[in-house]
Amino acid sequence: MTSTSSYAAPITDPLFDGDLGNFSLELRQLLVRLLRGPYLDGSVDPAAWQLLLDQQEVVSAYVSEIFLSVTLDTDRKIAMLTPAQIDQVHTTPIAPRRALKRDETLLALRLRLLLEQHSGTGSDAVLSRNAMHEILAEHRSASDRDDKRFAESCDAAIARLSALRLLTGTELVDEFRISPALAMALPITRIEDIPRYIAAIDANESTLNLLSEGSDELSLDSTELVQE
Repeated sequence: MTSTSSYAAPITDPLFDGDLGNFSLELRQLLVRLLRGPYLDGSVDPAAWQLLLDQQEVVSAYVSEIFLSVTLDTDRKIAMLTPAQIDQVHTTPIAPRRALKRDETLLALRLRLLLEQHSGTGSDAVLSRNAMHEILAEHRSASDRDDKRFAESCDAAIARLSALRLLTGTELVDEFRISPALAMALPITRIEDIPRYIAAIDANESTLNLLSEGSDELSLDSTELVQE
């Protein structure tokens, strides 16, 4: 038996009082990480990524029991759990995501464009806090004259995307890496459509469902995850 296959083998001793589970400690830890989310980055934790690849069928079967599926981007080495679309009671995600606000949505879309432009360079896409403030300044309402409040809104948007780990810190203060997971969080088939989505938000025409599970495109009609 290989070391990876042994992770899915029934355990011989309980891990805690009243333990009725069969999975190894390592496999359970992997499941907890996936359930906590928002994603698993294989470039940061290659051991967990390899375990997921080796035990993908076992993990998928387990999370299917709670109406979730494992979504993988093998090129970027990113994995996340996505809810199944079932029109029945008690089948919604256990911990639904809080809706993104307007500035968070705009920043995420602009960062998605930058990530795409940076793909294939072999290096991380990084951006400073000031640069993100400048990005959001391009979408600032002409009637907004409160600089302090605007700066706070920018920092709040950065903090939210950081909490979702779509932005991660670097060794430099106030410099951030755009996570490859953003490509999965925004599964946009036609990158050239993003400016149209941004323009719609600027014009207050509609809001966007950024993390529309099971969809290949953004929905211009949904307000489920994006709020003004």
